[in-house]
Amino acid sequence: MTDATPQPRKKILIVSAHPDPRSLNTSLTAFAAEHLRAAGHEVQVSDLYAMKWKATVDADDFPEHPADERLAVMAASERATLAGRLAPEIAAEQEKVLWSDAVILQFPMWWFSVPAIMKGWIDRVFTSGFGYGPALPPPYSEGALAGRRALVSATMGARPTAFSDRGIHGPLADVLHPLQHGLFWFAGMAPLEPFGLYDANELPEERFAAARRAYARRLDGLFTDEPVPFRPLVGGDYDHDMRLLPGVEAAGVRGLDLHVRPDVEVDPVPMS
Repeated sequence: MTDATPQPRKKILIVSAHPDPRSLNTSLTAFAAEHLRAAGHEVQVSDLYAMKWKATVDADDFPEHPADERLAVMAASERATLAGRLAPEIAAEQEKVLWSDAVILQFPMWWFSVPAIMKGWIDRVFTSGFGYGPALPPPYSEGALAGRRALVSATMGARPTAFSDRGIHGPLADVLHPLQHGLFWFAGMAPLEPFGLYDANELPEERFAAARRAYARRLDGLFTDEPVPFRPLVGGDYDHDMRLLPGVEAAGVRGLDLHVRPDVEVDPVPMS
């Protein structure tokens, strides 16, 4: 639940991905930045299209990688990260993540995932040695980027019922599991329930006004709402092969819900 008590000043990074500066996603990014600043927080925005962000990982990301040596991406990224020898644009985005107390990803859902340019931001910024890796604490725990919160704000053309438990697309939490669990929680960040704006292809002003109000409530709870209670890898629920131990789940739980702690009540996914 959102706490009405004034929050301490925090730092928020918003990463936005839409090719049109007149888009709904750009409007939501601008609204979030304005709302958070009005609440006394510091905000940085990485508008990936405006930045002309390179979406692909290649040897140029690791300027000191020998040209005649095979590019093993994980090993090369870890060496460059730990040595402070990453491409300047990657190092700059990592500094923003380290600066932040929370990261918001704002994007249109394309083919049940983020746009390629945002996937490229994830691939290039969350290097070994920064977001994960043997030099860092174990994944799926209060690990490499612990202490930070994370919020997905996504627009979708489909109706909300299509993303329900019996909807044809599957629950939104399942669709976003690679981000929520596989990115944020893997790197130690605490993901909040995602904010979804549905039927977004045609949004009359009155619905956009209602969406802004709903989004404002989520932004107000960025540091007070309970995060998704994913199980930690090192908490005793998994064996050495990273398989959930039998019998630790509640009766009838299946699928991705197995990796959410049953002793913590999760609020339903907020819908605009």
